[in-house]
Amino acid sequence: MENKISSSVSIIIPAYNEEATVAHVVNVARELSYVTEVLVIDDGSYDKTAKEAKSAGANVISHTSNQGKGSAIKTGFKHSKGDIVAFIDADIYNLTSDKVDMIISPILEGKTDITKTKFMRESGRVTELTAKPLLRFFFPEVSFDQPLSGQFAGKRSVLEKIKFEKDYGVDVGIVLDADAHGMRIKEVDIGEIKHDMSPLESLNEMANEVTRTIVDRAMEYGRVTMMDSMGNYIRMTTLGLSLIILGLFTIFFVQGVPLELGAIISVIGIVLTIYYIIKLIIKTNVMFKKRPKGNFFRSFIKMHFPVVISAIVLLLMISTFLSAATYSDGKLSIEPTSKNLVIFPGSPDQTIYVRGPYTVDSALENQSTIIRMPQDALNTLELSYGDNLRIGDEYFTVNKTRDGESNILRLPFDVRMFLDLQVGDVISDGKIKGVFEGVQVEHNLNTSNLSNVSGTEYFIINSRNMEGCTMDVYVDHEKIGSISGSFNPDETYNIYVDGSVVKSININKNNIKQGTSYYAYSGDHIIELKVSNNVSTSKRFLPNKFGPFLVFNFN
Repeated sequence: MENKISSSVSIIIPAYNEEATVAHVVNVARELSYVTEVLVIDDGSYDKTAKEAKSAGANVISHTSNQGKGSAIKTGFKHSKGDIVAFIDADIYNLTSDKVDMIISPILEGKTDITKTKFMRESGRVTELTAKPLLRFFFPEVSFDQPLSGQFAGKRSVLEKIKFEKDYGVDVGIVLDADAHGMRIKEVDIGEIKHDMSPLESLNEMANEVTRTIVDRAMEYGRVTMMDSMGNYIRMTTLGLSLIILGLFTIFFVQGVPLELGAIISVIGIVLTIYYIIKLIIKTNVMFKKRPKGNFFRSFIKMHFPVVISAIVLLLMISTFLSAATYSDGKLSIEPTSKNLVIFPGSPDQTIYVRGPYTVDSALENQSTIIRMPQDALNTLELSYGDNLRIGDEYFTVNKTRDGESNILRLPFDVRMFLDLQVGDVISDGKIKGVFEGVQVEHNLNTSNLSNVSGTEYFIINSRNMEGCTMDVYVDHEKIGSISGSFNPDETYNIYVDGSVVKSININKNNIKQGTSYYAYSGDHIIELKVSNNVSTSKRFLPNKFGPFLVFNFN
């Protein structure tokens, strides 16, 4: 064997509920003399994964919630120090140091920038039925036997240029990014691998995420174009209709633009529309004349939906013009009115109300620990003004936005760096939970009706809603408010009074029922938590391994 280049090597092991095998994988990784670091990323496990990994000698970093394999890999890479970083699954029963060495050695020997594995296994359904057909279509030059192998390694300098997906798309995303950047990739055969077969529902999720990643990369790298004549005709017809709409708006509503220009735009749109509708009708007739009438109708609607919608918009627009138009003294005037053409901004009390998007900006001067957040974003995240967010190792207080900044999200520099945001980034309301995923929140309870007590609840922001509950909080038989969130099964949640744990609540699926009460006692004081109803929520109460659940202080 050639002499290996002297480099530090980190091994990252993403793990979710792998208490049975994680210690074995850690021990195998530590057998290699050139491995300088073994990190296990416990991705929100609720079994003994973290404990087993620590006992085996690994450094363990725990996510507060299950964020996906890609997020675990990203966390591990961020915290690792090696010049070369290898990623090994935690559920491999028959892993050996020789197999790991096969993955890392080609990089140590300077033969390649990235290695990925292929191996014998019983499964591979997502690879054969989803990944390979899509790759052959969009990326025919990528022809690995197992593009979703799961085990790979690379130089840190190379991996820093790659975008790590948060989910199962991470494996194929690395392969496609590396290929696009011209990096050297070597597929190494490590023999037979044994691990648990994934259930069908997990394979469905994996297939969706792999498909999304491949299609996203295809769009990013210019592999998705007008791929057939039918698609071209549909797009050009839609363009023609859009030009007609643009021309009409320019004529009637855009000041400073000559009337002739609007008319030219509309005429060009009319010509394009007529020409490509004729070609579309001919092409459609050729394609579908031999098909059953029911199939023809369904296919026609699906394929021509953009054209149909654009035509409907044009018809509605023309009818709107006609209903608002008056002709007098040789002049045509159009007066838009509410409910006719102009759509006025909504208000929170309307049935349909649009939130966001939010534009990221820097914090105000001398407000390095203050986050100014719009009310809509606050509602989506289920927060309150005055809450403290733990981001990194610091706490930041959530305050109101300034007047005139209803959709501006002002974040201090440290917060932007931690959340990987830049000034000017635009966050849709549907994605803001994902941005703040895993952030711990400290919320002060309203105890104004009791002068001698203060209370604080702690929870974690989750990107997806989960089944949870609302609990009414009583102190000395006086209701001080309610808290809502979800509990992890088989976790313990601690209630503190004056700095000491007075109650540990053990949670399982059977004891979170409406009407159930939990009591904590401290001296003469009684604290009661009563389950009032079930809710869907993105808040997850903080289990004791990450901190307190509820804290009370009596004066």
